[in-house]
Amino acid sequence: MDAPLQRALSLVLADEGGFVDDPRDPGGATNHGVTLATYRALMKPGATVADLKNISQAKLATIYRDHFWNAVRADDLPAGVDYAVFDYAVNSGPNRAAKALQSVVGAATDGKIGPLALVAVARKPPAATITLICNSRLVFLETLPTWDHFGKGWAARVARVQAAALKMVA
Repeated sequence: MDAPLQRALSLVLADEGGFVDDPRDPGGATNHGVTLATYRALMKPGATVADLKNISQAKLATIYRDHFWNAVRADDLPAGVDYAVFDYAVNSGPNRAAKALQSVVGAATDGKIGPLALVAVARKPPAATITLICNSRLVFLETLPTWDHFGKGWAARVARVQAAALKMVA
């Protein structure tokens, strides 16, 4: 695993924690940020909650790399921007994170980060992109029906992501 992904993944996993199955969370049973539905779709069709609880670090790394990091082309993003977009993808899906990035850099918002979006990213100062991404993310999260229950934690996470991402720029 390359250094930027390893750095970002360690931060994501610190925020994601271990196993949870909060009935108010539409994601359902989740371990280290991976939902049972995602685990079934990407690694083990028919997996049980017990399987999810016992997910290996290698499988976690594969899911995060293939389904989130690569999906938002984080290897092609500037330091800090990579982490901010990756963390957004983990929480809200790669498509939404890609569209948010495209929107804040003035690229077409199709949810697929391509060459034109990467050129637009390169033209904008990374710190500005990080701030705009995090602001956009918070605005989106505030619209969710579960905001009243999870909002305080989500807002704190977005603030931590923004602070860490900005440090990566410097």
